[in-house]
Amino acid sequence: MLNPKARLTSSANSWESGMSRTPVEHLVEFVLTGSVTAPDAPPRIDQLAVAVCDFSARNIRAAVIGGGTGLSTVVGGNSQMQDWPDDPFVGLKQEFQQLDVVVCTTDDGGSTGGLLKHLPLIGIGDLRKVCLSSILASNLQRTYGLEEPGATERVRQLQTILNFRFPAKSANTNILKDPLLLLKKFQAKALPEALRKALRELGSRVAPGGSGPEIDPANHCLGNLILASAIFKAAGDRMDRPPSQFDIRRGLDEVCLLFGATPGRIHAATSTPGQLLFRYLNGVEVYGQHKASISKRRFPVDRVVAEFVRTPSISSAVCRAIENADLIIYAPGSLYTSILPVLQLEPVVAAIRRNRNALKILGANAWIQEGETDISLRNEARGFLISELIEAYDRNVAGGAKGLFDIVLSVNLEHIPGNILRNYALEGKIPIHLDRGRVEAMGLRPIEASLFSPEHEEKEKVIQHDARRFALAIRSLLHSQASLGKVTDRKAGALSLRQDCRSKSGAPDKRKSALRCAPDTRNPLLCNYYSAIKEALSHKKFQPAMLRDTLLDLAWANRDIQPAHLGFFREARVISPARWNRSTEWDSVLGYYDPEDSCLKIHESLISKPERLREDLLIALGESLLGRYIGSRRWLENKINLMRHVRCYEISLRPPRERRCFLSEAQLSAYLKLARMIPDSKDPQTYRIMLRKGEGFLPPGLLFGLTYAWYLNNAYGSMMDYEMALLRWPAKSLMPYQAKERIRKQKLVDFFRSEVFNHRSR
Repeated sequence: MLNPKARLTSSANSWESGMSRTPVEHLVEFVLTGSVTAPDAPPRIDQLAVAVCDFSARNIRAAVIGGGTGLSTVVGGNSQMQDWPDDPFVGLKQEFQQLDVVVCTTDDGGSTGGLLKHLPLIGIGDLRKVCLSSILASNLQRTYGLEEPGATERVRQLQTILNFRFPAKSANTNILKDPLLLLKKFQAKALPEALRKALRELGSRVAPGGSGPEIDPANHCLGNLILASAIFKAAGDRMDRPPSQFDIRRGLDEVCLLFGATPGRIHAATSTPGQLLFRYLNGVEVYGQHKASISKRRFPVDRVVAEFVRTPSISSAVCRAIENADLIIYAPGSLYTSILPVLQLEPVVAAIRRNRNALKILGANAWIQEGETDISLRNEARGFLISELIEAYDRNVAGGAKGLFDIVLSVNLEHIPGNILRNYALEGKIPIHLDRGRVEAMGLRPIEASLFSPEHEEKEKVIQHDARRFALAIRSLLHSQASLGKVTDRKAGALSLRQDCRSKSGAPDKRKSALRCAPDTRNPLLCNYYSAIKEALSHKKFQPAMLRDTLLDLAWANRDIQPAHLGFFREARVISPARWNRSTEWDSVLGYYDPEDSCLKIHESLISKPERLREDLLIALGESLLGRYIGSRRWLENKINLMRHVRCYEISLRPPRERRCFLSEAQLSAYLKLARMIPDSKDPQTYRIMLRKGEGFLPPGLLFGLTYAWYLNNAYGSMMDYEMALLRWPAKSLMPYQAKERIRKQKLVDFFRSEVFNHRSR
């Protein structure tokens, strides 16, 4: 609790030396901690703090936008934490009676991803998290007549049920049919009859033999299954199309009402299924939110595109809540996967811009996030600064960042103990520092505050946004806006976002809409994609059968693999060491495509090495796209008056009708040239490469397979990662021959993006 008479203290200045904090920042810090960190704090700050505490925001209309754990945490605490039920009624939900939450729906990992394999559905995992975090004691009292401490105990029981995750194997369907089995008998009996009946009904509907879509619960979060059941119940259990906006609204409201959240206040950003397409600075463009977080690309993200199956449907309630809001908050969370997908929905961003009266606050992440903000576009040797978060919005939102934010609210790093920062650094976690001068030059007001939980810091040595402190900081800013009217005064800074934030291709960014509807050939209704992949594999032989499951999992994890890519082999089998006749003189890859029998062949030793098996199977699949393109190959010594220390490798192509190749004649020719093969001036079907004796090289087939795997996920083409390291260097810093090689490798990446994976939008 705030102590308005707490003594003022002093400490070091902000991260940028010479940049002093504003009186409003001092006030926010004093409200949160009872102290300030500089001697130049405003007079009578303790009286101002008392006024903040007396200021009521209950009637303020607020809209918060985001996804992931960050959104649910600021709304009502991190409901994924075991101790959350000890203090569940905190956060923005307690500060604002009129709080609308707009939730990102392009998640594709974990349990949500498992649902998307089989159901025509949006990503609902973040909706489930927000439903749980949004439980209010007043709603439990109104619905079930519960008072404290009964409401707190009810929250604990609901957390147990909604967060329960079924094991990966031998999932107990009895729990799905009766979620009350997760509670002790006396706890289950204490639940209201209506709640017990609804939990059993919703769980049973999606269990084997139920009336709804049948779902294998293995690896799923029970709360996701209950929410999916409610949505498809509202949709009449139709599986031939995604549930409508109305169906999702009804399903969400049923779950909210049951669990004590306020119906009608939690909104899916769109009811239209979609996925994210990431464009990296090296030109690689791949699908998948979850994949982006685990891939170590070593290149910064340039763009992210929200791609939907059709023009997204956005509820009028979402736009109305944003247009009428007195306060718009962007929750701390993943830059490219929690906020930007929502801001690429044009009706949403248009509603934000139309609302010229709301105070708009961006909650900045405290830590860089691997795969998103760990590599700066401006300086690839470090992670993001706060200003670079703003620049990323400017690059990725139609019309730029203008009109989206007034204030950037970030964690005050000064108050984080050095030993905790050191421990985080040992884990590779680095803070996102506030570069105050640059943010102010952008016309935004930076506010630093101690937003983390001192209890978690002391007990668990972790730094997390604290729901109570975050909400109190927001209230302080609202009070300052109302009483001082100076919170959003902007400097006419020299830095223009439109001038500074350019696409790294070199041309000024015109900021056209990043959102796009998928062409018919790349339907992002993910259950259809999964079905198409299963169908493409159904007529092939796999020895052993587990190779089929491995390849199916690879295709799901790397959805740039098209069903057509699976049409050039007829069998995949494991080969014993005694029968392995492939030379390892030039490479150590233990998986390859044999064009003689159209078979993907995997060395038996890889069965005990799952990651290596996946890598080499993916390389072999890539090789298969070239089919039987080679008619003959040979080494030529001393050909056409060559010097003795030079040798020549020559291939002759089969006639096009005999190749069974994914690439057209023109594409194959272009690829071979990128592989350093030179066509014969008299015979265009013959290609050669000149090599110094002892010089190794990657044959075109192996190079294609390695590049295919590396492009999809550089963890699966590790040796190519070394080959592609030149792309991380600016051309001007290289010697001429290196610069020339860099150009060739960049063209190779561009070829795979446009010709192999069919990303031709840019």
